[in-house]
Amino acid sequence: MNTPNYRRERRLLKSGMTFIAGVDEVGRGALAGPVAVAAVILNPKDLPSGVDDSKALTAERRREAFEVIMAKALAIAIATASAGEIDALNIRGATLLAMRRALSALSLPACFALIDGRDVPPGLACPAEALIGGDALSLSIAAASIIAKVTRDAMMARLEGPFPGYGFSAHVGYATPQHLRALKTLGTTPMHRLSFAPCGNSD
Repeated sequence: MNTPNYRRERRLLKSGMTFIAGVDEVGRGALAGPVAVAAVILNPKDLPSGVDDSKALTAERRREAFEVIMAKALAIAIATASAGEIDALNIRGATLLAMRRALSALSLPACFALIDGRDVPPGLACPAEALIGGDALSLSIAAASIIAKVTRDAMMARLEGPFPGYGFSAHVGYATPQHLRALKTLGTTPMHRLSFAPCGNSD
């Protein structure tokens, strides 16, 4: 099983790059809520421990790693694309938009970006490489996956107040039986992606 490491970043640093950003998203497959993207520039002299692909960590270990990354990283930015933007652009287009937003929002300008997935967003201010399964390969991408996941989960949990009965804190927008039952009985909210079945015909 692969565990993320910092080898790619060190090669880029040796080539003269200064700030290497890892970029990852969460929420592509959800029925509701935004797609969230984090961009993280780690400190090569003080790398965080306990970092792995967010999907490989328990919720408790993710939260612990989140705190370590937040304390040690040189720069972190989080950006989203809303359900409306997902409906207008499709999920791929909205994800690429959120990636551009996250990289642009970094307090330090990235010299190079390592991006989880197949696509490099157009219009970036720095060169980039897409890595399929990058959250299991690159420590910077794994750190971004944790920041994105913990942040989006917290955003979705806050929807419990304005939209009671949907169970957003439990399923964070994904198509669980609980969520599908709520859609059937309560219909959609402004947070739902109407271009995703069954949201488009739930009313």
